[in-house]
Amino acid sequence: MSTFEITGGKSLKGELTPQGAKNEALQILCATLLTNEKVTIHNIPNILDVNKLIELLSDLGVSVSQESKNTYSFKAENIDLEYLNSPEFAKKGSSLRGSIMIIGPLLARFGKGYIPRPGGDKIGRRRLDTHFIGFQKLGAKFNFNPGENFYRVEAKELTGTYMLLDEASVTGTANIIMAAVLAKGITTIYNAACEPYIQQLCKMLISMGAKISGVGSNLLNIEGVKSLHACEHRILPDMIEIGSFIGLAVMTKSEITIKDVAYNELGMIPNAFKRLGIKMELKGDDIFIPKQENYEIETFIDGSILTIADAPWPGLTPDLLSVFLVVATQAKGSVLIHQKMFESRLFFTDKLIDMGAQIILCDPHRATVIGLNQEQQLRPTTMVSPDIRAGVALLIAALSADGKSTIHNIDQIDRGYENIDLRLNAIGANIKRIVN
Repeated sequence: MSTFEITGGKSLKGELTPQGAKNEALQILCATLLTNEKVTIHNIPNILDVNKLIELLSDLGVSVSQESKNTYSFKAENIDLEYLNSPEFAKKGSSLRGSIMIIGPLLARFGKGYIPRPGGDKIGRRRLDTHFIGFQKLGAKFNFNPGENFYRVEAKELTGTYMLLDEASVTGTANIIMAAVLAKGITTIYNAACEPYIQQLCKMLISMGAKISGVGSNLLNIEGVKSLHACEHRILPDMIEIGSFIGLAVMTKSEITIKDVAYNELGMIPNAFKRLGIKMELKGDDIFIPKQENYEIETFIDGSILTIADAPWPGLTPDLLSVFLVVATQAKGSVLIHQKMFESRLFFTDKLIDMGAQIILCDPHRATVIGLNQEQQLRPTTMVSPDIRAGVALLIAALSADGKSTIHNIDQIDRGYENIDLRLNAIGANIKRIVN
């Protein structure tokens, strides 16, 4: 278990370029299984979860070639379906949440898809029902063996149908789309997730020959085709990392430019930060965050305390609420952070309270933050990263604290952020990585 030692309390200055979007990359990589032709993907982030998925695809028989630093080509020409029954697959598949999205492509192309119960962040229950109900509606037979913790779906032929998803699951929508593009007939998906990740997946599949309409909405129509062909695709910059960098700049009173952010794909993120009093300027496709000594949280029109809450797109992504919570600790004013989608994601607040933050954890989903208005810096402390997003939020808190903090279990942070220590040190941070 590796560790970060952070000497905080320093202002940073410089430019940061966001990595490719992790959540998009996991979907796009799985989609390469849908064709036996070469697929080239640009801007793939060099992070643990993505690298583990690339390794898993290679073990399945996909020919993987690294063309340049963040560009890979994939050719799923000789897939070894027997690998799905191996102990090695059971071990590797269970360690990665994103592995669930290989099922849709495998089912569509080969008539079967197996996966061990996937792991991932400890952020509460993350149901898989949406995935498998969708496959069943397309005509697949579903089997789950509780003793083995293994899911299996099989179908001689998938047939298009109408379905209303029980929740707008991003990974569930992606999995069903990838199954439906090769199904016979027309599939209609209502209450589909419509995040930029899903839009990017649809655009890639269309470039491969898929017939999809309604992209960007929650109503998708997919006319199945017999086969898909080669394509090239570029992954968007990671909106979660962009939001994390905004929070970092504010908490450390820094002057930072975030380069090439694909601003039009950020949705509510910039405006949500502005409601916390954060100043930012759009320069071309860059976001400039000036040094700010103070920032004040807005109230609602009637004067009541502002609520920042997550919601399905185009609502605010839940992956950034940890950062919003940390940023609020040094604001002037109060805010209620409402994490609706995962019941364990706010439990890291006890570490912030240890650092001197004024936070009331109302229940597993809600925390009220009373801002310190920069009058009292957070105290350094020792902590453990519980998941990817809380981990980087704690890193931001540690960089703002005056003194030395320690964060254990930083493998969690590495799962979502590419060389975060080296990139932040390049603009003035003091982060030491200790490999145990």
